[in-house]
Amino acid sequence: MTTNTLNRDIVGDIRRKAAALKKKIVLPEGEEKRTLKAAAILKKEGLCVPILLGNPEKARKVAAENQADISGIEIVEPAKDAKFAEYAAQYYELRKHKGLTEDEAKTAVTDPLVYGVMMLHNDRVDGYLSGADHATADTVRPALHIIKPAPGVRTISSFFIMIFPSPKQGDDGVLIMGDCAINIDPVPVKLAAIGISSARMAKVLTGIEPRIAFLSFSTNGSTEHELVTAVKEAVRIAKEKAPDLAIDGEMQADAALVPEIGQKKFPGSKVAGRANVLVFPDLQSGNIGYKLVQRLTGAEALGPILQGFAKPVNDLSRGASVDDIVNMACVTALQSDPSLR
Repeated sequence: MTTNTLNRDIVGDIRRKAAALKKKIVLPEGEEKRTLKAAAILKKEGLCVPILLGNPEKARKVAAENQADISGIEIVEPAKDAKFAEYAAQYYELRKHKGLTEDEAKTAVTDPLVYGVMMLHNDRVDGYLSGADHATADTVRPALHIIKPAPGVRTISSFFIMIFPSPKQGDDGVLIMGDCAINIDPVPVKLAAIGISSARMAKVLTGIEPRIAFLSFSTNGSTEHELVTAVKEAVRIAKEKAPDLAIDGEMQADAALVPEIGQKKFPGSKVAGRANVLVFPDLQSGNIGYKLVQRLTGAEALGPILQGFAKPVNDLSRGASVDDIVNMACVTALQSDPSLR
């Protein structure tokens, strides 16, 4: 299987499924050149209905300078939008318990990142995608304040789909890595939730049969330490909550990925040496890990894909390419389909 075939199998399938849904995805960074180029592609290829936020004149000028045809794409300028006063009043009601004043609410919703989430809150759009020009916290904070977690969900988390240049890498060229963007130091119950959620959503998006390895610097009790104990507890909780999934740990990365090492270090494990979902113990290791893999192997990193919100909200790396934005808009569209959540 060639690299191109592999990428088409995963990314192409996501794009085809998104195109069939015709979902409206708001892109708050509507004056940013990569976002404008991506919006043009999304519209031209019928992958979703992009809606841009920003100053229309500036957006069209930047688009023209970058050969992005955004004709026919709706551009909403928050302060001049017909729904501005209504959204400001709603935002005030949502945040007044935190001491927010009505004037402060009006100022807050002039921010396209906040306004985009208010559009999602009011079902004016089906999904929200930002982050090409903003930090993750700037993207996630308004969603936490307005959209909030889905019923029964206590942990908002993220994962990356790593698509390798060769099918010999990962599981036929695919590896899931989480959490690499949100939770700094998750307690065991949150770590367990990250593994379960990442596995289930990855199966929906890629078709893999998840085999989940909870990573550590210890394998199968080889080291005693409070950090190892926390990972072991996460494994116990995850197995209890999701008995239908293949879950094991704690284990080192080589034991998770290399069959010979997995068999030697963790005999009898159905996951060791065959893992396709890697759960990092904290954000430091997760963020470092996925970026090392991406840069050293040439893998495509699709994500961070956020999970746990009541409505689809997604973040982008500030290093995102135009294709990254297009692909994540399609992922966001898929997440808006109730049958896939």
